[in-house]
Amino acid sequence: MTGFSDRVEHVSISGIREVFEAAGEDAINLGIGQPDFPTPKHARQAALDAIESGETDAYTTNKGIPELRDAISAKHERDNDLHIPPENIIATAGGSEALHLVMEAHVSAGEEVIYPDPGFVAYEALTHIAGGTPKPVPVRDDLTIDPETVEEAITEDTAAFVINSPGNPTGAVSSEEDIREFARIADEHDVLCITDEVYEHIVFDGDHHSPMAFAESDNVVIVNACSKTYSMTGWRLGWVAGSERRIERMLRVHQYVQACASAPAQFAAKGALSGSQDPVDEMVASFQERRDVLLDGLSDIGLETPTPSGAFYAMPKVPEGWVDEVLSRGVIVVPGEAFGENGAGYARISYATGIEEIKESLEVMGEAADAVR
Repeated sequence: MTGFSDRVEHVSISGIREVFEAAGEDAINLGIGQPDFPTPKHARQAALDAIESGETDAYTTNKGIPELRDAISAKHERDNDLHIPPENIIATAGGSEALHLVMEAHVSAGEEVIYPDPGFVAYEALTHIAGGTPKPVPVRDDLTIDPETVEEAITEDTAAFVINSPGNPTGAVSSEEDIREFARIADEHDVLCITDEVYEHIVFDGDHHSPMAFAESDNVVIVNACSKTYSMTGWRLGWVAGSERRIERMLRVHQYVQACASAPAQFAAKGALSGSQDPVDEMVASFQERRDVLLDGLSDIGLETPTPSGAFYAMPKVPEGWVDEVLSRGVIVVPGEAFGENGAGYARISYATGIEEIKESLEVMGEAADAVR
């Protein structure tokens, strides 16, 4: 009798998607994790030039065009003080595929993957798809993940742990001290550290640090993408970086599920990474201004909110029924439990939208708070 795999039966439709589908067409969307800025002109032009010249008509190499991998390698040298050879990089169909490759190449049936709760929805789903066992761990009150909590959760069945700084859905940024500890844990316990650095440039307070800079082994793999930094979510261009032996295993998966990332997107990404970074700086400054407006408004409403130091999300503590009230009044926010059990009692608000819409939404949020108190 035809059935379905246990792996897919453990995966449900994202709670974020369910919220979107339940909202009205005219709703103000504070639920989407997508910058509201255009892709930089020089990135789009790089794709257009490649299309016009016919360079995008055929498959690229599995790992991606050399020019892009050179640009990614140079980016890590410039931004992270990391020397990652171009041959140790695979261009992927967004950060999502990069995460999928890491899981498939490193997680055997029944092995555990530790990740923050609340955390990005894909961590649990991709662990199931790889045949692994999800092992969420709670975060601190400031919504950062505690190295001690991760280390205590490690067993002989642990294949990997995931860190995400700046984080989705929390906006939390891990300190250098914590990042050093994650590198130590990966080294001493011989467990893979998957570091999701998709939001690395969107930092307002403190600095971004990568555990690969501190690890003494090759037990760190970086997942990154152009999606958030360059407002290129639709281009679907990410990458994974690691040691030669790890990249070789991930390439075995990539060559069959994807063959290569979209050729036009690869040229656009090369242009984004190699060209002026001024659009990134302008976008981050705008996000910080929006964050401050949102935090002031949430405080006036009386909602306690850990200050997000990066990304473009805030997670206030909200009273029961508040999310439904906000949704019914035409503003989309995402219930915290969509990101794990420990997200209950919170809501994720994305401020990747205009300040006027944020101010209008704050009025609605205040009315909703009054209605449920």
